[in-house]
Amino acid sequence: MPPDDTPSLPGGQIWKITAVVSFGPFLSQLDTTVVNVALSTLSVELNAPLATIQWVATGYLLALALMIPLNGWLVDRVGPKRVYLSCFALFTAASTCCGLSQTVEQLVGFRILQGMAGGLLAPMAQMMIAHHAGPRMAKMMSFVGIPVLVAPIFGPSVAGAILHVASWHWLFLMNLPVGVAAIVAAAILLPADGALRPRPLDLLGFGLVSPGLVFLLDGFKRFATSGKPWVAAGEVAAAVVLLASFVVRSLRRGTGALIDVRLFRHRTFAASARTQFLANATVQGGQMLIPLYLLAGRDVSPASVGLLLAPMGLGLLAGRPFLDFLIRTFGPRRVSTTGGSICLAATLPFAWPGLHMPLGVVAGVLLIRGFGLSLVNLPSIVSAYTAIPRASLTDAATAINIVQRLGGPVSTMSIALLLQHLAHGVEAGSSGAATAEVLPPSVFPAGFALLCVVNLLCILAASRLPLVHTHSRPESAERS
Repeated sequence: MPPDDTPSLPGGQIWKITAVVSFGPFLSQLDTTVVNVALSTLSVELNAPLATIQWVATGYLLALALMIPLNGWLVDRVGPKRVYLSCFALFTAASTCCGLSQTVEQLVGFRILQGMAGGLLAPMAQMMIAHHAGPRMAKMMSFVGIPVLVAPIFGPSVAGAILHVASWHWLFLMNLPVGVAAIVAAAILLPADGALRPRPLDLLGFGLVSPGLVFLLDGFKRFATSGKPWVAAGEVAAAVVLLASFVVRSLRRGTGALIDVRLFRHRTFAASARTQFLANATVQGGQMLIPLYLLAGRDVSPASVGLLLAPMGLGLLAGRPFLDFLIRTFGPRRVSTTGGSICLAATLPFAWPGLHMPLGVVAGVLLIRGFGLSLVNLPSIVSAYTAIPRASLTDAATAINIVQRLGGPVSTMSIALLLQHLAHGVEAGSSGAATAEVLPPSVFPAGFALLCVVNLLCILAASRLPLVHTHSRPESAERS
């Protein structure tokens, strides 16, 4: 990385960097969405059971988690531009191989390779903007997030259109022309790597944190979806031991560790990380619970569910263009807590037992909820990156992305377990056939109540963000 006093680049060059690096997170998120939509089609076309086909999605997400801890070390040793170009090239090549796959084993294998490359694209994008944007960071961060928000909105439509006119192979082959164009643009427009800070690879640290994250995420998924809780409990227990061992080792090694966890001693960075964790928990908890509520609780058709969810996506997009102005004017704390409060107010009606909102009102409430969510996340990201010296940006990008990714699985697992428990209680207390798979409408208010608790915790975390937005970086970050 360049030295700590590297000035921010001219505005035009920052816009070019932002446009280029947004391709990576966009394609990574789009691939996740289109594959989730196409799992049943892949099961039929590849003549494989759904439990096996599920690894096309699961293997990709676990590979993402496996590689994120290496982000800081790779950037320091190789340089951000080289790492980004290499990851994007590998992602594009793996996508092509996925599209050419003839068996489910080949597809799963190439999806894992694709996930290993894709896992570094999001933290790389954030890190490069935080490093070069200077006082424009909030504006650039707000725009680089728009493609990531757009991907889940249009992903199902893209997948449906491709499957209607072509084979499933094109779900992956479509990445080839976009990937090649993005690689050429990145090679031309991204600034050359400056002085590097090569450091030895903390191999033992990698052997602790990466498997720990994989076990934790897979354990949460099994808790929520499988009938083998002991397997899930064993994975989570192993993950806790591995991650705790990594934290102890990192505290002892300091800057020699794979990730310097002493960053979390900084008050602002720790508050930002907590907000990121709970904001992602609020977003993904709602993404799981709201469609279930519409399908099982309101008997809405799958096609209509997509139309009803579209306003929430539009709300998420609507707040983005104003975030830079809002953060500079009112400060990260007020913007984030206000957004969290709007989101909470729009979630509470779903938690009210017996309240039956017309579907048009539901769409309007979801639009408001999406707008609130759009205000929560970015202020904490900007605060995290401005709270620390430039020399710590690589570790900060790695740490904040790890914490962020853990929030969603924790939330979805907790909500799913609650719904399953309540559904079994309904089944045991009535002559009906309520199960965890066919959820009775009566269980959903409790699920939304839990989501409101998560939302409230997010507001409390955001209340510890800075009152005033500052562009200057400390020589050494403030510690608690």
